[in-house]
Amino acid sequence: MKEIKIKPIGYVKNNVIENRFGGFGKEISTIQLEKGYDGALKGIEDYSHIIIVYWMDKVKEQMIMHRPQGNPEVPIVGIFACRCPQRPNPIGITTVKLLEQKDNQIIVQGLDILDGTPIIDIKPYWPQYDKADRVKYPKWVDKLDL
Repeated sequence: MKEIKIKPIGYVKNNVIENRFGGFGKEISTIQLEKGYDGALKGIEDYSHIIIVYWMDKVKEQMIMHRPQGNPEVPIVGIFACRCPQRPNPIGITTVKLLEQKDNQIIVQGLDILDGTPIIDIKPYWPQYDKADRVKYPKWVDKLDL
């Protein structure tokens, strides 16, 4: 098995200090890039939305099966059939609204992570790759706090 090395490119700063379900739509976060990434955000201001890839470093356990949000109204599913954090590799992704870029930081809206979470990548939202038409998903997803 190949070893994979991932190092943070920056960290998030926001007011979210403990895990919660939902309510992130209006949350404002700042992502501060590490030194050495000068110029990496050039052109990002031309996008309305970007995708943040992060490492959920505060996850303490892994699961193969899980009941999303512990909600008794939803079924137990495999970890790859939900967006729960207790994954074999606690990598998360969220599409957010880009509000502002200045120097080595960006300000975004809708990021669903805790203050201090390491950021491992930033990608622009491209509808050719990121938009899906005629999507299908289980109805239990509508019972979760978003």
